Amino acid sequence: MINYKEIKSFIQDTIIPKEKDWVGKPFYSIESELNTFRNIVKQNNWWTPQLDKDSGGLGLTLSEHAKLLEILGMTPFGCYLFNSHAPDAGNMELLEMAGNKKQKEEYLKPLVNGDIRSCFAMTEPDLAGSNPVRMGTIAVKEGDNYIINGKKWFTTAADGSKFTIVMAVTNDENENPYAKSSMIIVPTNAKGYTIERNISIMGHANEGWFSHSEITFKNVKVPITNLLGNEGEGFKLAQKRLGPGRIHHCMRWMGICERAFDMMCERAITRKISDTEYLGDKQLVQDFIAVSRAEIDAAKLYIIDTANKMEMLGHKEARLQISAVKFYAAGVLQKVIDRSIQVHGALGITDDTILSFFYREERGARIYDGADEAHKTALAKRILKEKKKEY
Repeated sequence: MINYKEIKSFIQDTIIPKEKDWVGKPFYSIESELNTFRNIVKQNNWWTPQLDKDSGGLGLTLSEHAKLLEILGMTPFGCYLFNSHAPDAGNMELLEMAGNKKQKEEYLKPLVNGDIRSCFAMTEPDLAGSNPVRMGTIAVKEGDNYIINGKKWFTTAADGSKFTIVMAVTNDENENPYAKSSMIIVPTNAKGYTIERNISIMGHANEGWFSHSEITFKNVKVPITNLLGNEGEGFKLAQKRLGPGRIHHCMRWMGICERAFDMMCERAITRKISDTEYLGDKQLVQDFIAVSRAEIDAAKLYIIDTANKMEMLGHKEARLQISAVKFYAAGVLQKVIDRSIQVHGALGITDDTILSFFYREERGARIYDGADEAHKTALAKRILKEKKKEY
């Protein structure tokens, strides 16, 4: 049984004090030091919590992992240090679920060991990511190979990765739009694979695991044996990857919320605004604190309930609740961080606290893994469809 109390102490007492040395610095300049702490995590048998024991993980249930991610989410480095960071965590789960023996040996094993990093290429700059069945990247069979052409962006951690799992159209003639695409493993040293740039996010591009890249595929040749699962299963595999992944993100966001909430409370208690008054004496600040507490607690209960439903009934039965909890938790995250920044005043928008980092890096929570609007539309359509049956 994993000891959550020990892990929380490790994060709070050992990792968070290191943040000022790490945040904002180029990834490769701190990678060696991060690896030192990754080795400590390994030694404590906390490594790779999301995978089954047979694959080298801890074998946690989705609910158990969600509880751990709340702790790891308190710092930007938590998931990376525990080898449960995106996009590697999702790629490990894909390889564990759909990879063949050779793929698991060549790609999954070194990922689990922490020897390499990987990336996942799905989003494209020229087509709306909210409609994933529309994709411009094409993989054409030529003998025993696929020839891949296309452009992707927001490919997280492509810089320095050893391979990418690419979503590409393999059968554009298929009448079923959800069966046109496949997932293909592409080594990043393949000829024709190019990282065009690391995209600047609100003024920060960074490098390595902290980066989001725009990449192109120009006649990239890979063997057909690099197909992950069966041809035409790309969308199906993506949904299986995204379901648990959304729960992972949501609970990690709750860790961020708790950190921002604690900072907001500390600021309210300690910041004098006159000789006799503190920020916390003001009703508006008290409202921020009360509402944030209620929203965080509600989001946590919703996330755990969704995780339990997924475990009991499966992803398909829980898909609408997954959509709902994803946009709800992302909204709570943004509001709590924003309130904490507001209570900190000018200090809140500087890089002297972790809040500006959280705001910059996590504003995308309402966009990635399905934009809020797409999730809300799917949920509303299903609700209205069921309501029509009552009339």
